[in-house]
Amino acid sequence: MSVLILHILYVVAITAEAMTAALMAGRRNMDWVGVCLLGAVTALGGGSVRDVLLGNQPLIWVAHPVYLLITAAAALATVAVARFMHRLRLVFLFLDAVGLVVFTIIGCNVAMRMGLPVVVVIVAGMITGCLGGVLRDILCNEIPLLFRSELYASVSITTGGLYVAALSLDLPHNAAMFGVMAFGLAMRLLALYFNWHMPKFVYTRDLH
Repeated sequence: MSVLILHILYVVAITAEAMTAALMAGRRNMDWVGVCLLGAVTALGGGSVRDVLLGNQPLIWVAHPVYLLITAAAALATVAVARFMHRLRLVFLFLDAVGLVVFTIIGCNVAMRMGLPVVVVIVAGMITGCLGGVLRDILCNEIPLLFRSELYASVSITTGGLYVAALSLDLPHNAAMFGVMAFGLAMRLLALYFNWHMPKFVYTRDLH
């Protein structure tokens, strides 16, 4: 049951990520091919980078090409309903937060199945959760959200760390997974609501 729920949440998450990427593509005046590509890169890029770095084959969209169709369909659907999307901003912020924690847990699970060290497991979770957005922002010539002061990567790292810790304590897997996902989701939503930020590094002196 937990695998089924996680899979459903994954499909919801990649759909939402593809749609938000499509909106950014629209703001950059991309054609429909660009919209689809940006949607797929954003939704599937984190998991792909993780699998390439860890040597985990085949890539998820190679093993399950239907995910490419889902992201492309979601991106194109966004083109059709873009004029109404501003009304759903809060919904997409919520779904983005869900995607962050779901991708993080999935990334951790992949690394754990490979028997990798704890630090690598947590980093794999963060890569899965965050790298798709980084690739999107780079392709759109923006400073990636990951490198700004928002609580985003820190939420992913915390979620992955707590998940590994819970499993190391032999807690029931379902309770550990959903409990940690709920904590990570709440942390991300509270950060958005209260505008929590990480400290910034500001250096303005000229070296010459």
